[in-house]
Amino acid sequence: MALKIKGLRWWMIGLLTLGTVMNYLARSSLAVAAPTVMKDLHITTQQYGWITGAFLVLYPIGAPITGYLMDRIGLRLGFLLCGVMWSIVCMLHGLADGWVGLFVLRGLLGLAEASFIPAGMRAAAFWFPSKERALAAGIFNIGTSIGAILAPPLIAWSILRYNWETAFVIAGALGLVWGVLWFVFYRHPTDHPALSQAESDYINEGRVVDAAADARKPNLGSILRQRNFWGIALPRFFADPVWGTIVFWMPLYLNQARGFDLKTIAATAWLPFVAADIGCLMGGTVSVWLNKHFKITIFNGKRVVFTIGAIIMTAMCGVGFVKDPMMAIFLLCLGGFAHQTLSVTVISMSADLFQRNEVATVTGLAGLSAGIGNLLFTLVIGTFVTAVGYAPFFVALGLGDLIGAVILWTVVKPHITGTATPSPVQMHKRAGVEVNRTANA
Repeated sequence: MALKIKGLRWWMIGLLTLGTVMNYLARSSLAVAAPTVMKDLHITTQQYGWITGAFLVLYPIGAPITGYLMDRIGLRLGFLLCGVMWSIVCMLHGLADGWVGLFVLRGLLGLAEASFIPAGMRAAAFWFPSKERALAAGIFNIGTSIGAILAPPLIAWSILRYNWETAFVIAGALGLVWGVLWFVFYRHPTDHPALSQAESDYINEGRVVDAAADARKPNLGSILRQRNFWGIALPRFFADPVWGTIVFWMPLYLNQARGFDLKTIAATAWLPFVAADIGCLMGGTVSVWLNKHFKITIFNGKRVVFTIGAIIMTAMCGVGFVKDPMMAIFLLCLGGFAHQTLSVTVISMSADLFQRNEVATVTGLAGLSAGIGNLLFTLVIGTFVTAVGYAPFFVALGLGDLIGAVILWTVVKPHITGTATPSPVQMHKRAGVEVNRTANA
């Protein structure tokens, strides 16, 4: 008999979180190296905007593609392929000799790296009960902050010790090491020999398990016709430019607007990501607390948390106006905290509103909406920041999530239980008619 591991679901989400760390380490490398790379390759601010824009063009395209891929071939193989791709592309950054080469490579990186949120939500949907999914989403999203925290000291050290080319090779190689660990240790819950029956029952608590439904191909047309999809996709459109700005533009902002050198950036640029780590855990924790003490449904609790995060986000409006650089860092920290608090709640809603066989696809399609918002915002920054400065853009970032909160409360119509979509059998009994097996209620 195979050895059973207690709390195996937490080990699985931990392994996925490690992959997220590698994902964001590779993603954040260029932002930290930007002052050095731009000087060495004679890249202008506008060209840097196009380079980051290339990532943000293919990132939203990659989200639904990789999500659909993992819903079709499984998470183990699908996420492995994406991880190997982003690691190799990151290493190839060291061969770039101009902005055009970086433009192409950043596009390819965006295509592969878009996989981590669909992967995380597919894992949460299959490995966690409804009440723990937001917390699971928060945990794997912590990897984004950890990766971004590790990037400044690692990349700065690599540049100072070797050169910027070697920095990208090191970041990419670490991703390949994770890929080996993922392939060796990850399994689907129905295939994992170390999963106990008791934990399996707990994961599926309150759910009628339908193996045929879980294996069914996602129906893209059905998903796109549902108001619930747009109710979670549009808030992400308004929310994600905040994270894109912190990841891609913050080091350059600190250098250009605040006069920070590479060492000072390395010493301070990680702070907003620490705050974001705390925010990652708030969404799931607070929504469960509201359910326990005030009998608010888990889903409505998530909407409350999103709204609180949107209110805190308004602090970002002051980043460009405060004179003290450390106060600007503090406001950026509030922005990182607020963004991850509200982001993990809306991301986890895909598992509450859709069938498990659709979760990665839905999350990827919502990621497409988020990526479009990110792309448009970064292109505007790249074009106008030299003329108007950074301050107006921080004001826009501070107010966008308030619009998302309104959409979340008015457009989304959760199921009565606030949990996953009823099984086809339950739908058939309720409606008394033949169930369309490719659509949700």
